[in-house]
Amino acid sequence: MGADVTEVFEQHRPILDGVAYRMLGRVADAEDVVQEAWLRWSAADRDEVREPRAFLVRVTTRLAIDRLRQVQARREAYVGPWLPEPLATDVRSEPAPEGADRAMLAESVSLAVLVVLESLSPLERAVFVLREAFGFPYAEIATALDRGEAAVRQLAGRARRHVEERKPRFEVDPRQQRVLTERFLEAAVGGDLGGLLKVLAPDVRLVSDSGGKAKAPLRVVTSADKVGRFLAAVGPEAGERSMSFTFLEVNGGLGLLAMVDGRPFAAFAADIADGLIRTLYLINNPDKLATLAASQSS
Repeated sequence: MGADVTEVFEQHRPILDGVAYRMLGRVADAEDVVQEAWLRWSAADRDEVREPRAFLVRVTTRLAIDRLRQVQARREAYVGPWLPEPLATDVRSEPAPEGADRAMLAESVSLAVLVVLESLSPLERAVFVLREAFGFPYAEIATALDRGEAAVRQLAGRARRHVEERKPRFEVDPRQQRVLTERFLEAAVGGDLGGLLKVLAPDVRLVSDSGGKAKAPLRVVTSADKVGRFLAAVGPEAGERSMSFTFLEVNGGLGLLAMVDGRPFAAFAADIADGLIRTLYLINNPDKLATLAASQSS
């Protein structure tokens, strides 16, 4: 196998990783898909591949659609709310095809948008990711999905309206995110209900993903009073367990990683608007924390 085969694949791997993760919301599934794409690329007839990027994106997208259809049944049987696996990101350095909107590329990896994408069909999700996140032309998407261009445009319009109607409004000012997250952390760890109520929106939602493998609410908790009381009750346990917290970029926004005895305990991220936390994501399923924790030790 020539070195150029590997070099070409590695050149396009970041986009393949980005497409696969946005399609599947889980790092291991995305890695499996990209690995299978590599196997097909390495075995492909070079004379039949005119555009390597188009070939690789087409293979990766189709594999991701197949994998998504396989895992959807498992997610329906998931214990409690299902959230995407948190991912340490630096979307500013993520490559994108010419014409892709940088802000949309960052937003499309946010937990809020990935949660909404779960409600799309696999084909709609593929079209949305390729078009809205990565800016691929409709004609190229049509070829990748083996669909007519008119049908792809219809899928894109339907998916875009669905996402816009359902995604929460949030702000991405890094300084405001940091200040508000620090105030939230201080109040939560201190069991300060009054302090929590100052940073939580009246209709705030707490969405927790434990997969039944850790203590967490098995339903979405709504309202500042209920969310605040829950956090004020469990927050002081952090001090008792010598829990440490690390600020990091999670899915394009500010997040927190809590560690106990060198092991990941939970990840937090929030949607923030008008200076208040609108949605709080708590992920303490240990299966979904390993990659995030490893990113901090590498």
